[in-house]
Amino acid sequence: MTTELTPELAEAIQRGYDRRDRADMAPTIAYFQALLAEHPDHPVLVYEVGGAYDTAGEEQTARGYYERALALGLDGDVLRRCLCQYGSTLRWLGELDESLAVLDRARAEFPDSESVRVFRALTLNDAKRSDEALAELLTVVTEHPEVTDLGRWAVGLRGLAQWLADGRPE
Repeated sequence: MTTELTPELAEAIQRGYDRRDRADMAPTIAYFQALLAEHPDHPVLVYEVGGAYDTAGEEQTARGYYERALALGLDGDVLRRCLCQYGSTLRWLGELDESLAVLDRARAEFPDSESVRVFRALTLNDAKRSDEALAELLTVVTEHPEVTDLGRWAVGLRGLAQWLADGRPE
């Protein structure tokens, strides 16, 4: 079994995305299922099938594909994306502790990823940990003041983020 993502396979995956209609995911699911049938147990394709089901709102089905893709071995950016999507799926399924565990793993493996932090903040918010969620989002936003108009407020907002993360100490 090969896990290499050849240029041809990468192009085939992109074709699936180019044809995707989020309002009708059945053709996209069928496309990625057919591609997976040609390359059984390819972890990236297993992940892509899961993502198609996820986009269709079929989180329970997506979950199984994400878990299988992770077990088959993903790395690099596709691992980061899978962990984000899997964590988000678990959040939608109401499994908040499991979601946080997945996103904490992603945070440890991809400490500079804004997407990991944003998905983690969504789970924290659903877990009624709104101060931590807001702190996470404020941290993401203030780490890039050059692409916002936060300017001089960024430092103060970073301080607010830390205060919230620390549990609003006196």
